[in-house]
Amino acid sequence: MTSRPVPAVSPGHGGLDGATARRRYVTVSFLFWLPIGMSIATGVLLFTERGMGLAAIAGFYAVHSLTAAAMELPTGGLSDVIGRRPVLAIAGLLNLTAFTLIGLGAAGWAIALGMGLMGLARALSSGPAEAWYVDTVHAHAGPDADLRTGLARGSSATSAALALGTLLGGGLPWLLGLAPGLGEWLADTTGGLVIPLSVPALLGALVEGVFVLYVLSALPEPPRPRTTLRRVMGGVPAAIAAGLRLGARDALIRRILLTASAAGAALAAVELLTPGRAAALMGTAESGALVFAGLACAGFLCSALGSQLAPLVARFTGGSERAVLASLGLVTLGLTLLGLTTHTMSPLATTVAVTGYGLVYLGLGAAGPNENDLLHRRVDASGRATALSVQSLSLQLVAAGAGLGAGALPPGPLPWLLAATAVLAGALLWVRRAAPAPPHHGPSATGGPVAAPVPAGPLHDTAPEEIHPHARPT
Repeated sequence: MTSRPVPAVSPGHGGLDGATARRRYVTVSFLFWLPIGMSIATGVLLFTERGMGLAAIAGFYAVHSLTAAAMELPTGGLSDVIGRRPVLAIAGLLNLTAFTLIGLGAAGWAIALGMGLMGLARALSSGPAEAWYVDTVHAHAGPDADLRTGLARGSSATSAALALGTLLGGGLPWLLGLAPGLGEWLADTTGGLVIPLSVPALLGALVEGVFVLYVLSALPEPPRPRTTLRRVMGGVPAAIAAGLRLGARDALIRRILLTASAAGAALAAVELLTPGRAAALMGTAESGALVFAGLACAGFLCSALGSQLAPLVARFTGGSERAVLASLGLVTLGLTLLGLTTHTMSPLATTVAVTGYGLVYLGLGAAGPNENDLLHRRVDASGRATALSVQSLSLQLVAAGAGLGAGALPPGPLPWLLAATAVLAGALLWVRRAAPAPPHHGPSATGGPVAAPVPAGPLHDTAPEEIHPHARPT
């Protein structure tokens, strides 16, 4: 009797099978984004309570986005050289420091520094966890292993962490406000450094410590060639050039990057403008934070649902490209509904606005895994983190500019409708199917040919030999 050959398991990945790697990837995704979710509901309102105007707050978020954008490609290359685990651990430590500064900082420079460190952490974390998961699955099951399921679950875990974190972050200040005099006692005891709205950020710093410990203990990876700081820094320009070439030589990757830019415009408008609408609806910052927490939680749950539905949407529409088109259409509709309801707070308008908010996140959640599945099949293992960083770079750059623009524009429908126009332009890129790449040897997970992966460039030799080329999600 003969048996089918079993792919060799890479000892460098601890002998992890696909299911174990998926669970650990999901856990890492959840732990990283939970503290960020805890700061979402109170971020804008905390800065407002510290005496900052909307233009200054938009500037803080621009510091975050521009820092992340400036460091995306260098840090993506760093992960490909020194490993996924150390880069993720550094990201966690930076976030721990950032949340501490944001929670305690009453001065603009402290808040700006915290947002900058958070942007650096975002750049460091944008690819390594996903790249670790794909590398580990390929090492165990080969380059044609199914990735979309794990990527969708990781995206769902991210959304669930943001939803839970937002509920916790919005609920804590409200609960602290129920105790008579507790908020004043916190402020008096700490010299004004700690107020109810800053507690979620400080609690998030503690969660980041747990994240760092988990990363160091649960993400084995093969040893990489010894290197020096000089060699690593010398490879940064090559990493940047390799990342830029990805979009220049492949039309499909170029579409993915432009789509990420459109998503950045949508997220900048939603994150900057929605908290103020919630506070205006309720009349106080603490009540507004609670309402926004519930709304953001619902949005992230919609994003998680969209991620889970991503494979079904791809099958229903006839492929990942059509799925991205349909998903971005939902985002455009949601932003339009939000824009058309800015001048009234009637029950009907509020219901329409909440529906639009949910559609934005449902569409973004469904688009992400399908975009990333397409991208992973165009790049090889040596530049996977770099490719993910290029995608995140596109999102962050546009988010920074769109946030500054939305903060400078007069309140009303215009900022929302401009964001809707940007997303519509991104959706129209997918009306025509991309030309197929040359076939890759071997069948895909669905039985058809796979597009040949695009090498990322000079970092190729740093990849472990047992890692097979191709794959990736959003």
